[in-house]
Amino acid sequence: MEGIYMKVAVIYGGISSEREISLRSGKAIIDNLDRNKYEVIGCQIDEMTDVFKIDNDIDIALIGLHGKFGEDGVVQSILEAKGIKYCGCNPLTSGILMDKNYTKTIARQNNLLTADWTSVKSVEEIDYVLIDKMGYPVFIKPNSGGSSVATFFIKDKKDVENAVREGLKYDEIVLIEKYVKGVEYTSFILNGQVFPTIRITSDNEFFDFEAKYSTTNGAREEVVELSLELDKKLKEASNTCWKIFNCKGYVRVDYIITEDQDVYLLELNTLPGMTETSLIPKSAKAMGISYQGLLDKLIESSL
Repeated sequence: MEGIYMKVAVIYGGISSEREISLRSGKAIIDNLDRNKYEVIGCQIDEMTDVFKIDNDIDIALIGLHGKFGEDGVVQSILEAKGIKYCGCNPLTSGILMDKNYTKTIARQNNLLTADWTSVKSVEEIDYVLIDKMGYPVFIKPNSGGSSVATFFIKDKKDVENAVREGLKYDEIVLIEKYVKGVEYTSFILNGQVFPTIRITSDNEFFDFEAKYSTTNGAREEVVELSLELDKKLKEASNTCWKIFNCKGYVRVDYIITEDQDVYLLELNTLPGMTETSLIPKSAKAMGISYQGLLDKLIESSL
């Protein structure tokens, strides 16, 4: 109806190690929502109970939270209990995809390539024989972390224990994953449609926190046209991920593609970054969709 705006809550901030990025994502979303269509209500989360303060008469919520108490399905569960619609995956899918061990296990059961790995809950559980069998170098990172926080590229056995100790400061489970040499690519899926692929390269040894979110010292990210065969392989993997994890709204799927053109799944992000340097707006732009238009589509996908 003319003169009546849809009431959109933007939930951002949060209590995870990725709060800084979430604050940026939230600001970017708030700045870019079309005020001719929406009444925008910013909901900054500084402690967990703040979510309960969100008005129940919200038409839809855009969640700009990252990490725990955002991507793990907890906030989504609260919104469902309050009867508030939101963009993105449901609580169960969110919780599974937040957990890299679960994600990799389900992916492998569905014939998707993913690097060999093991997980530990303490330094006493480290199986050096198994790591030797996988072969160095390995990545050691929190099982449920993101944005490369507390992620270590380990080339030698002597550095494993310290990396695990650091990872355990952020999570109760730490993943030890075989390094797969290749180039990182990301695939954005909106409502089941796979958007243009982005290739990520960096001078840094791996795509770390600084490379991801710096506007001056970041990674090089470019929309690429893959060969027909490789494009088909990547899209098939993305479509498989969308189906097996029962995704909704939107997700970002990260891969490593090797010299032999093998497509290895890294992880799925159910609430990917929406900052000025984030990958999703770049992928949408390659389809001729502005940031504002992208937000319209995210909202439409969830109504």
